[in-house]
Amino acid sequence: MQAPPSASAPQRHIPGTNEKALRINLDRLAYGTFAEIGAGQEVARWFFRVGGASGTIAKSMSAYDMTVSDAIYGSCSRYVSQQRLESMLDHEFNLLLERLASKRGDNTKFFAFADTVAAQSFTKRDDCHGWMGVRFQTQPQSEPSEIIIHVRLLDKDNLAQQEALGVIGVNLLYRAIYLSEHRESFVPSLIESLTPDRVEVDMIKLSGPAFKLVDNRLITLQLVQHGLTSAAMFNPDGNVVQAADVLYRKPILVERGSFRPVTKVTIDMINCAQTQFIQEPLVQGEPPVVLLEMTLKNLLDQGQLDPMDFLDRVDLLASLGKTVLISNYAEHHRLAAYLRRYTKKMTGIVLGIPTLREIFDEKYYTDLDGGILESFGRLFKNELKLYVYPQLDAENDTLITADNLSVAPHLRHLYNHLLENHSIESLRDYDASVLPVTSSNVLERIQANDASWVNMVPVEVAEIIKQRHLFGWNDQA
Repeated sequence: MQAPPSASAPQRHIPGTNEKALRINLDRLAYGTFAEIGAGQEVARWFFRVGGASGTIAKSMSAYDMTVSDAIYGSCSRYVSQQRLESMLDHEFNLLLERLASKRGDNTKFFAFADTVAAQSFTKRDDCHGWMGVRFQTQPQSEPSEIIIHVRLLDKDNLAQQEALGVIGVNLLYRAIYLSEHRESFVPSLIESLTPDRVEVDMIKLSGPAFKLVDNRLITLQLVQHGLTSAAMFNPDGNVVQAADVLYRKPILVERGSFRPVTKVTIDMINCAQTQFIQEPLVQGEPPVVLLEMTLKNLLDQGQLDPMDFLDRVDLLASLGKTVLISNYAEHHRLAAYLRRYTKKMTGIVLGIPTLREIFDEKYYTDLDGGILESFGRLFKNELKLYVYPQLDAENDTLITADNLSVAPHLRHLYNHLLENHSIESLRDYDASVLPVTSSNVLERIQANDASWVNMVPVEVAEIIKQRHLFGWNDQA
């Protein structure tokens, strides 16, 4: 537990939403446009309500009718999307400069704020979410920078969702205008005056000259670290992506691990599982989304999260063309529930014998009233299956598989039930030559400058480790 701050430690004043909106209204440099679609003029309303809005707002508008919206921003396939948000920011910021730059551009920091939201309504009751962004100048006449976020609205009624949307919008604009203040609190400040049970920010993208030294992957990691979301995703190019865009209505195969480093076993596990997964009748040959997932627990080294170590591992996985998921889901049933947000199609989780043993250890389920049975009820929904990679027991020279694993006597009937109904399945056609390889052993050999580690990892991974001297590798030793 973190120690409380000392009595003498200065406490940062966190202004309320009214105070933030009023400060912006009284700022003679900040001036811009609000364009909001989907939940009312919830962000602009704060600035009108506190007074002095004429000093901040050049225009405030909505375009709810699809034909009208298309006429202004161009047609698009989805109205609540990053594509629509970016077209709104493009149009409004360019129009602002076209109309006002010559008149007041020398002493004004222009901004365009936009959001497009699917909030709760008479016809929509779930999956309330939206895209929100601001394009802004840090100095008069400067090139603009941009912040884009994706928000999930978790309140159960429309008025509460509207209030939360307005608050997070004010927070976003305030952070953009006063970017240099308390940079270390950038991410948590997005939900000031709110709580994580009301809103979730599961995607963020920063661009432009104000963020030229910022790695969006680290900012996204902070979303998970600070509890603004429980999971975030990167594509093989290293770009932050919104989960729905990747997972929606797709079969999903995910391998959990620390990947420190990626080994030949890592790749053999996912390849074997994918071969079996696409043959499942419920998958019917449809190409699955393949994810390699790291939890915050996997990323902690001696209790501390090392950002560079995180980036190194993401880069190693990206070199193999893998999509990376980071999450705060220690329990498998929580990961399964997250994936079910986006798809009802079959899901496979790839794991090894040590992890399967942990799943059948009841000490991990003391927080659930129904214990291990409740956890399994949540986990094995919607045709989820565990694909289990064998383990070589070097001491006894035996192979342990899902078919011969021993569990606690009182859990044997439960285990056999899951095995017989193919909720747990052994992986076949694995590469027996790589079974002795473990990440911990590879890491020990790297740090001991034992060159044999090179044969235990994929070629692409070995090259990056040597080029960047990762994990303590020193070819001069």
